[in-house]
Amino acid sequence: MELGKEISRKMISENIKMVDLHNQYLRIKPEVDAAIQNVLDTTAFIQGPQVNAFAQELSFYVGGINVITCANGTDALQIAMMALELKPGDEVILPVHTYVATAEVIALLRLTPVFVDVDEDTFTINVSHIEEKITSKTKAIVPVHLYGQCANMEAIQKIASLNNLHIIEDTAQALSADFIFSNGTHKKAGTIGTIGTTSFFPSKNLGCFGDGGAIFTQDVALTAKIKMMANHGQKIKYHHESIGVNSRLDTIQAAVLQVKLKHLNDYTHKRNEAANFYDHELQAVQGILIPQRVAYSTHAFHQYTLRAERRDELKTYLEERGIPTMIYYPVPLHFQKAYQQVGVGEGSFPVTEKLSKTVISLPIHTEMNMEELHYIVKTIKSFYHG
Repeated sequence: MELGKEISRKMISENIKMVDLHNQYLRIKPEVDAAIQNVLDTTAFIQGPQVNAFAQELSFYVGGINVITCANGTDALQIAMMALELKPGDEVILPVHTYVATAEVIALLRLTPVFVDVDEDTFTINVSHIEEKITSKTKAIVPVHLYGQCANMEAIQKIASLNNLHIIEDTAQALSADFIFSNGTHKKAGTIGTIGTTSFFPSKNLGCFGDGGAIFTQDVALTAKIKMMANHGQKIKYHHESIGVNSRLDTIQAAVLQVKLKHLNDYTHKRNEAANFYDHELQAVQGILIPQRVAYSTHAFHQYTLRAERRDELKTYLEERGIPTMIYYPVPLHFQKAYQQVGVGEGSFPVTEKLSKTVISLPIHTEMNMEELHYIVKTIKSFYHG
């Protein structure tokens, strides 16, 4: 009997993945294969009709806002800042607990990143610390909808309006999430600020089979400028009105995204089912804190991120038992050599520094089954309670 249980546990653990793109593909294989074959048959690999069609379909999904596709999420952020004509020396406020790309594009454009600590419970930018960082040089705020839940956009909008600042939403982890305003109005993440950006990296909630990104705006003039910026600064071929970049979504990737967009709500539902199970099973476990859900946002659960005592020991314990985990982000941006600033050292952002030592993300994806989920929570409970 014990041998049978051990074999069963081994079979379950061998199949657990942080992200299961293979089985997700198999579920929609006929649709995806047909879409890719259509591109191969027409050989319209650059700016084929699927690119514009996907942009229109995504626009409809997010509520009718203009969508401009590009090569990746990092390009989306850079093009957004170029289109807003931010100048070297201008300051851009962003959370210090985020992926490096958010800060990277600011630095590449010779702008000044101004870090703000995050809220310990939601992991998103701490709104109460934003105004103290605003100076005469501040031009924009980049809220990051981390792990799948929106930052407090209503409060950020008020601050931005009072200080005449642009808002550039980094929505790479929260596409499909809704922000809920105090009057009950819903808007999709990425459609609230001056410009929204997202990534279609394969592991994202809406991921392609390579790199891809998109930019959102409801401003017609800004839409035209963004399109021009992403196409070498030209509206008409060989006539360059401004310095731009070459950032295109490949036709094959657009075709894949057309298929997967039809399944995005189902993908979000499945991620939430897994997250709900984790919440129910882990909320009473002493030694860990489950993710906080806020009233002003739905959650896309790009990641299911715990705060855990003895985090590193827990990570080792789980991985020894076949359960992969991830730590986002173990080295805060203000500790990174590339982003160190004079006078900004240990203790400058205490919440982020604490999170870097305590956060751990569990497997969560569209293909998880109850056997895997039960095994994961049982193993976590056994670590803390024996």
